[in-house]
Amino acid sequence: MNKLKLNIAEAISENTAVIWGEALKISAEDIVSALEFPPDTSMGDLAFPCFKLSRTFRMGPPVIAAKLLEKLKEKLPEGTCEVRTAGGYLNFVIDNAYLSGKILSEIEEKGANFGAHDFGKGKTVVLDYSSPNTAKPFHIGHLGTTVIGHSLKLLHEYAGYTCVGVNHLGDWGTQFGKLILAYRKWGNPEAIDQNGVDELVSLYVRINNEIKAEEEQGLTTLADASRAEFTKLEQGNEENYALWKWFIDISLAEYEKTYKQLGITFDSYKGESFYYDKAPAIVAELKEKNLLTIDDGASIVDLSAYNMPPCLILKKDGSTIYPSRDIAAAFYRKNTYDFDKCIYVTSAGQSLHFAQFFKVIELMGYDWASKLYHVPYGTVSIGGEKLATRTGNVILLRDLFATAIEKCKGIIEEKNPNIENKDETAEAVGVGAVIFYYLYGNRMRDINFVMDDALDFNGNTGPYAQYTYARTGSILEKAGDAGKATVISDLTATERELIKTLSLFPDKTLDAIDEMEPSIITRYAIDICNAFNRFYQECPIATCEDAERRAFRLALTKGVHEILGRALELVCIKHPDKI
Repeated sequence: MNKLKLNIAEAISENTAVIWGEALKISAEDIVSALEFPPDTSMGDLAFPCFKLSRTFRMGPPVIAAKLLEKLKEKLPEGTCEVRTAGGYLNFVIDNAYLSGKILSEIEEKGANFGAHDFGKGKTVVLDYSSPNTAKPFHIGHLGTTVIGHSLKLLHEYAGYTCVGVNHLGDWGTQFGKLILAYRKWGNPEAIDQNGVDELVSLYVRINNEIKAEEEQGLTTLADASRAEFTKLEQGNEENYALWKWFIDISLAEYEKTYKQLGITFDSYKGESFYYDKAPAIVAELKEKNLLTIDDGASIVDLSAYNMPPCLILKKDGSTIYPSRDIAAAFYRKNTYDFDKCIYVTSAGQSLHFAQFFKVIELMGYDWASKLYHVPYGTVSIGGEKLATRTGNVILLRDLFATAIEKCKGIIEEKNPNIENKDETAEAVGVGAVIFYYLYGNRMRDINFVMDDALDFNGNTGPYAQYTYARTGSILEKAGDAGKATVISDLTATERELIKTLSLFPDKTLDAIDEMEPSIITRYAIDICNAFNRFYQECPIATCEDAERRAFRLALTKGVHEILGRALELVCIKHPDKI
């Protein structure tokens, strides 16, 4: 489709020079970026809005469209068979021979790499995502950063970038003072060995409840003791360090189970603790550059000139805080990886924090601050209730996955009881259903998770997409060959629509990267499924009696199989061959 767009753009560009003179010629680059897909295919396949040329040519868009139409009819752009006007639009119809021969042949040649790009070659992207607070379990609220972040990593790799996935663990802070105190008061090593992170959460919830009860009486005994335990940890106390390290190891062992289910690995697990001793150098540089101001005993960077609250760098007691550690992490990543982009995937609630420390790095005089990107996302709830670890009000991700897998196993038993690898398939479909449901909407949209909706095989869901993928594989397996792209001049409406849908894959991957928006791919996967299933209902494929048409339809089915499979992979979803 990109080549076709360029053909149309070059034809329009050349004709602007012919009609209005070389001095007023509109570049093909400007035209190709303005091309649109009409909302109704009866209007055409590609459209150029002439409204953008009104100021240059000092005439109405319909007049411009009519003048260009007259010239374009003399020589149609390669790959088109008709051009017509609709008000101020030029509408182009793609030639069937171009769709079936040129575009499908390219899909056949490139297969699952049809949507790939190479503009990222030689460039590095660092992606900071997942990053759970250790000593707490994965709950559904962690799903967003994890799957959005990994999908963006996969998309950038698909465009040729070298990607570094960083799990910036929340493994430092006063919560560890609370946990150490709770362990000393009520901890049982055997219970922790047996129950792992769940036992740590029980201790954490209990200490928070006790602190809250004290505060209601005007007391701060436990809160003060918790801060004292963390201060000892910061100062290198061996006992506290050993407990902290034990808690971290228990947490990572639990997280790896979830990452394995998701098919996610990381290149670095350097968390907040790694940057604790690197923050003082940042503080020293801020002082040297006269950026630090003392406010009520704390050290801040004043950002009032940028309509932001101050960025806190040091607390009153002189200790660092997460903005100073995040700035130190950014410097470490730039020095270590020399990134072209550094992407942070966290909830929208942290947007101010990122805007503040990005601005601080800019004020320090580093132009690479413009290469830092925050990718926010909305909240998730179940039954309309938000989640909070400190109160114990959580839906654990492992429990959510287990429920989805069990339900899928029942559905598979009903639909295909003799399937091999039933447990593996149920896991792929169940986990995939949860991920797809989460990634289907714009990432800024708040989500109320509904399991039955996520598992609907007939809706715009992961199971529907996976089932369609399996169906295409089954057709190809039974046919015994993959067919062959060939020029077909009399395409049916569903054949045309399916090829056009597949042809959009490079545009969709590019848009998803530009907008940092995985939902572009999930929605595109559904578009493929819908177009294929209409084609499947209306067109005999392996049973087609016309040998040439049969080969063409099998090639088209193979294109769906490979592109749909790659699209699902790009949003962290496995695709079983049989369901």
